[in-house]
Amino acid sequence: MKILITGGAGFIGSHVVRRLVKSYPTYNVFNIDALTYAGNLENLRDIETFNNYTFLKGDIIDENYINQIFDEHKFDGVIHLAAESHVDRSIENPLAFVKTNILGTVNLLNAAKRTWENNLEEKRFYHVSTDEVYGSLGLEGLFTETTSYDPNSPYSASKASSDHFVRAYGETYGLPFVISNCSNNYGPNHFPEKLIPLFINNIIEGKSLPVYGDGKYTRDWLFVEDHAAAIDLVFHKGINHETYNIGGFNEWKNIDLVKLLCQIMDRKLGKKEGTSENLIKYVKDRPGHDLRYAIDASKINKELGWKPSVTFEEGLEKTVDWFLKNENWLNNVTSGEYREYYDKMYS
Repeated sequence: MKILITGGAGFIGSHVVRRLVKSYPTYNVFNIDALTYAGNLENLRDIETFNNYTFLKGDIIDENYINQIFDEHKFDGVIHLAAESHVDRSIENPLAFVKTNILGTVNLLNAAKRTWENNLEEKRFYHVSTDEVYGSLGLEGLFTETTSYDPNSPYSASKASSDHFVRAYGETYGLPFVISNCSNNYGPNHFPEKLIPLFINNIIEGKSLPVYGDGKYTRDWLFVEDHAAAIDLVFHKGINHETYNIGGFNEWKNIDLVKLLCQIMDRKLGKKEGTSENLIKYVKDRPGHDLRYAIDASKINKELGWKPSVTFEEGLEKTVDWFLKNENWLNNVTSGEYREYYDKMYS
């Protein structure tokens, strides 16, 4: 089987690539990534010489290139993770999200439709999406697979649109697809513009920890290796034209998460308890900030047998340990564009 994984040098994508390359030695796993700011081939150094792994440097918005690689390699399946994903960046530059998340997805759909149209047997287009397409929850309730879409940021609007295109290609052209919508991921190799790796780095460097608003925004957190396991399962065992919500059963208010992270970092770094908490700084809220996300992952549990392998506390410990053991990776990533962007954002 030949599988194309898009965005495989990114955070979630690299964990999926590694899992499939190691777990399925008879597969040929192709990783296409544009290597923009969040794509990092260091994430895949341990498998880059495997015989069943091929890296393709390219951008999914390049229609000609996408058609070329589909014609050349005759992929049997696509696991589509490539996306612009940071809400703050989407507020600054919505068009970049339209190009990658919508037009890029349609390019992939068109290539799959064209090359599979005479033989759909054992083909699958797997679109990996986000819980943010559902909008914001109040203090109670959970997102289910039937929750109406109500995106509030340019990022979530672009992902909602791509979800709809995938479903439309399934209904209109009979393209075999599955979709999953996940909660916030965290874990090793996480690019440090997102909350947990950003704050780990800031604590190491003694920088402020900028918390939006009153810090009471609530998110469900999913350990990235558990997500990769779920993607593996949905790709192989999921039912065509179905959606699966993937969540960690870990709801945390941002401020509570940050304080827990501070406690862990103080212990790991041998600092006096409370040292890192003194770095917390409340900053102006961002526009369209959703109050709460929480996923009901009972469908994937009941139908496919998936559940998280770690609690949030266990996963956070593993994440901190990885970053502290891989400071060279962190130092390399936090140079250049990343540092300039956040110096501007939080100056």
